[in-house]
Amino acid sequence: MKGILDDLTIFDGRSKMNNPESSELGKTTVYPKTYDKSLLFPIPRSESRERIGITGEAPFFGYDIWNAWEVSFLNLKGMPGVYIATIFIPSDSKCIVESKSLKLYFNSLNEHRFNSPQHAQSIISRDLSDCVGAVIQVSLCRLEDFSHQVFKPIGICLDDIDLNWEAQPYSASLLKADETKKVSESLYSNLLKSNCPVTSQPDWATVFIEYEGSKLNHGSLLEYILSFRDHNEFHEQCVERIYQDISKISKPKSLTVSARYTRRGGIDINPIRSSKPLINLDNHRLVRQ
Repeated sequence: MKGILDDLTIFDGRSKMNNPESSELGKTTVYPKTYDKSLLFPIPRSESRERIGITGEAPFFGYDIWNAWEVSFLNLKGMPGVYIATIFIPSDSKCIVESKSLKLYFNSLNEHRFNSPQHAQSIISRDLSDCVGAVIQVSLCRLEDFSHQVFKPIGICLDDIDLNWEAQPYSASLLKADETKKVSESLYSNLLKSNCPVTSQPDWATVFIEYEGSKLNHGSLLEYILSFRDHNEFHEQCVERIYQDISKISKPKSLTVSARYTRRGGIDINPIRSSKPLINLDNHRLVRQ
């Protein structure tokens, strides 16, 4: 009979053969020591939009709200400060910025001296605007001034639906709607999960859907959301895909799709797309953020 010590011996042998230094974990990232805006890597929106049938002007309004929680730089006396950066990128910008490149860019500011937080804010705004091809709004908040409260989702939670679900690839055909019933409702799910197309790391989010149109079958909508679990696409592209798929099946009079993603690398990304102009955008944190 094999005992506990035998298991420990087997585990120890495996750990020696498969140690972190010889795995993917052993691959280090070189972090910049000096300010370098060239680290920002733009990704054109056009390619992903063409894949979901959008050419030319997008059929929605929107923003991508980025919260960066690990921003630090020096004042003129060499003293460091830490800040939370909130970034508003309009959905009509030519490009998005790849998230790891943004993290590397922020790291390049760690030893850089700025005249003031306002000076740093203007430089970050300028650099990001140049990267994505649109005017970017950036605000820096000191930790002691941060006062956002955790927001509890409002609407019908789809996650309470009792499904017999088997993993399957993303498919818009999973969505069903009843054209004979017109409704106005707010729905959400905490079960949106997709993968980064660059690193394959998982991205977790709560997705919100507010619409007025042909009634979506809630069970089919949940199955549709679950089908993203192994789908490789950026946060912004997933939200735009969901917006387009629901538009086709429900033919809504109005539609807003948004997602609040959890942090990865100290940054959370929160896209919102709507059939109507967005005014006074909220940036409420959810419990997982």
